[in-house]
Amino acid sequence: MIYKKINMAPDVAQLQNMMLAFRSLVFPDCFPYDGPQAVEILGQQLSRVMGEEKAHGLCASFTSELSEISRLLHTDVEAVAQNDPAASCHEEIILCYPAVKVMMHYRVAHALHKLGVPVIPRVLTELAHSETGIDIHPAATIGEYFSIDHGTGIVIGATSVIGNHVMLYQGVTLGAKNFRYSPDGSPMDIPRHPILEDNVTVYSNTSILGRVRIGHDTVVGGNVWLTRDVPPHSRILQTSALLQPLYEDGSGI
Repeated sequence: MIYKKINMAPDVAQLQNMMLAFRSLVFPDCFPYDGPQAVEILGQQLSRVMGEEKAHGLCASFTSELSEISRLLHTDVEAVAQNDPAASCHEEIILCYPAVKVMMHYRVAHALHKLGVPVIPRVLTELAHSETGIDIHPAATIGEYFSIDHGTGIVIGATSVIGNHVMLYQGVTLGAKNFRYSPDGSPMDIPRHPILEDNVTVYSNTSILGRVRIGHDTVVGGNVWLTRDVPPHSRILQTSALLQPLYEDGSGI
């Protein structure tokens, strides 16, 4: 594993302000804002971390991605609206749903990660993690119309690949089954997390581990431990609960 050197640690408070400015840029009707612009704050933080010379070019590259980031976030809001009958309007989703906050941080962080920016992407996703309980690594790849219902306890590992129109419920883990180490004993950053193809739904408290592929249009039920590939159009369910009659009070399991 190669660790990137930085000049100075980013200012976490300023990164929080940057995200306030960014959410106003994407959803201006829901989040009025009258402060420094997001790209301005980003430029200052990139200068701290990488130096002023690199910061200018990276800011320009990130600015060119803003319209696509905004488009993706609006698809995420629409996906929640399509999957949750309890949502009364799009404004309620934008203002109240943790999925929107975490995806806003993730989409920005992922764009910065692709540009090779160190530390800042992880700070951004951890800020959302601490508020929502949803842990998405900025290196993960997530398609459009991504929906999270409830969300607390979701973990999406760094090399996860998620297609379009995917929905996850609370407690889902897309994790690694094991690690490989280089000759010097360092953990190797190689693909080790699941691939979820388009139109996959994963219900609560399910763990999908390793570099497995879940085929498109598959539903994985709750409380499933899954470590193998699944073909498209599958239904993966937990074994039914065992009913034991004649239970006596106080006898325990």
